[in-house]
Amino acid sequence: MATWDDVERTATGLPSVEEGTTWGNRCWKVAGKTFVWVRPLGKKDRAQLGDAAPDGEVMAVRVDGEGGKAELLAAEPEVCFTIPHFDGYPAVLVRLDDVDGTLLAELLEDAWRSVAPPRLLAD
Repeated sequence: MATWDDVERTATGLPSVEEGTTWGNRCWKVAGKTFVWVRPLGKKDRAQLGDAAPDGEVMAVRVDGEGGKAELLAAEPEVCFTIPHFDGYPAVLVRLDDVDGTLLAELLEDAWRSVAPPRLLAD
């Protein structure tokens, strides 16, 4: 089980990360590009998910394209999910209550890599 403190610590431990807000929610960015953010589920999201809608906190993380998204959803179905609003968008939603520290670190590092500029990746 991860917390927002874990997300903050892990995200800000990556190079050149700044905390900000997007749509009034916390987010973490590298070079001005958001790679992880708080993503509360709205009424429409919950209606579409039905019984599969999580009760706890949800974060969104960027992924490396639709292929990476499909792989992650298949590999971690108990932790990662999506909603129709994210169709065609390179991101997945993560049940914060169900992600362990190791997977959290992997998700955030991969998300960071998906948007970080080449000069940072080279370092």
